[in-house]
Amino acid sequence: MSFRDEHLRQLSALTATTASQAALQLFRYQARHCPPYAAYLQALGCRPDQIAHLEEIPFLPIEFFKTQEVRTDPNDWQPQEVFLSSGTTRQQRSRHHVRDSQLYRRHAAEIFERYYGPLTGWTILALLPSYLEQGESSLVAMVEHFAQVSGQQQSAFFLHDHAALLSAIEQARQTSNRRILLIGVSYALLDFAATYACNPALQGLTVLETGGMKGRRREMIREELHQELQAAFGPASIHSEYGMTELLSQAYSFGDGRFHAPPQLQVLLRDPSDPFAVSASLTTGAINVIDLANVDSCAFIETKDLARMHPDGSFEVLGRLDNSDIRGCNQLAG
Repeated sequence: MSFRDEHLRQLSALTATTASQAALQLFRYQARHCPPYAAYLQALGCRPDQIAHLEEIPFLPIEFFKTQEVRTDPNDWQPQEVFLSSGTTRQQRSRHHVRDSQLYRRHAAEIFERYYGPLTGWTILALLPSYLEQGESSLVAMVEHFAQVSGQQQSAFFLHDHAALLSAIEQARQTSNRRILLIGVSYALLDFAATYACNPALQGLTVLETGGMKGRRREMIREELHQELQAAFGPASIHSEYGMTELLSQAYSFGDGRFHAPPQLQVLLRDPSDPFAVSASLTTGAINVIDLANVDSCAFIETKDLARMHPDGSFEVLGRLDNSDIRGCNQLAG
């Protein structure tokens, strides 16, 4: 059995205890077999065989996904899919080359069901206009898969037709006892809420925002955004998702701003002024993320997000480092 096959075989069964060892093994493999990462480590003078702890790993700056094909064992496969980050026409978009399209979808569904229960108990509706318009979105692919697994009859996506979305919500309430999940980019949810604020059909939905004003509205801190959305959707907390094009795993927040990550997604903090100063003792800092599902690209990514870590392992996203691009993941200041 190849390293990749063995790694994927154990991926779903990882625990907080076993994930660290799996991460070290994957690091040593990708340090040899992911050319952009190997070149980066060599330039740093890093000796992968001498790395014994996660905090010692040099993480690949996320900008590499804009300028390089970040692929592990690139001669062994061609991508089934290439996901592109959201961004303006003036920005260079990140590219995530995906070897196995179904691996991403299955893995995302497993994470969702870990926190929310079987997808067959949900009707999935989505307001993701900018992602649909730009195309090649991992978020759209994930939501589309969720809707397929759920077996729902309703279409999942509503570009700008808010009246059709309201009708779909009303129909779902009348014809099914499923829970309803409305997932959307922040500005689109606010637009919908402004049109149908306090409509009885909106009460009791599970609303999950993915961040992002995309230049359509002024930026808002999380508390302000959630307060506005709660005014339309009732007293229930507003959920959030933390993910990005360069990742195949997601973390979820259930309304308090704290994201909870599965064992396959580990968050470490670094000193914002020193990319190599990673420490478990930091309570605030910039995010380094280990995504163990990224076996075919690079699992060790230095992001531009700032976070606060809590003793239970949950984290809050505080914002972005200065001068970093506006991205599609959830990056609301808390």
